[in-house]
Amino acid sequence: MSEPQRTLGVIPARLASTRLPRKVLREIAGRPLLAWVVDASRACPQLDAVIVATDSEEVAELCRRHSWPCELTSPDLPSGTDRVHAVAQLHHADIYVNIQGDEPLLRPDHIAALLKPFAHPHVDVTTLKVLCTPENVANPNAVKVVTAADGRALYFSRATIPYHREHTGPAPTYWKHIGLYAFRKAALNLFPALPPSALERTERLEQLRFLENGLSLYVEPTEFDTIGVDTEADLMLAEQLLRQRI
Repeated sequence: MSEPQRTLGVIPARLASTRLPRKVLREIAGRPLLAWVVDASRACPQLDAVIVATDSEEVAELCRRHSWPCELTSPDLPSGTDRVHAVAQLHHADIYVNIQGDEPLLRPDHIAALLKPFAHPHVDVTTLKVLCTPENVANPNAVKVVTAADGRALYFSRATIPYHREHTGPAPTYWKHIGLYAFRKAALNLFPALPPSALERTERLEQLRFLENGLSLYVEPTEFDTIGVDTEADLMLAEQLLRQRI
């Protein structure tokens, strides 16, 4: 019988975010934003452990106060995926889940969906999609994704894809990408060794690096949308939605 796979959740929590500094420490519905993410992650039974990866002693102190496992990582790391990779050098797992530290509407269901495709051994990386609302179809901040019939990602874009050329008949189904990822260890170890790809630089979407280098990236649907908190308006909307849950 094969050994069960160890699955580790990693929450990159960078303090010096560009558009909304210190956002992971901002209070939302009476608690630090990061607390909502940690609690949802720890409520997922498929994760063997959850670790916060931060560049800030202040965030690390918050983790210590709440007894959340934490690793200090270099402030020079360019992305959350690089921060997850740094944690992977210290903590063994077969699958690593990159759980964005600015997603307070995260649910355990999101993580369960991310892990589902790993039942198939050819899957290297997974992510999520949700039905795109009409107001987001043309919004470049809402990244769209198209997939093959089996769920393998074909392309991600800030543009409206697929393009409805004839505008006759029913409109196509548009899917919005949700920026949570899970990686097999080998795929995660490969990421920092790959230079940023041409499409990645053009669209400013790091997941295109996997597609351009031939990795098997699969996209699982979810019925639950999230809000990545990047602005004061995002913070207020997330608070409103969280208070409806309480």
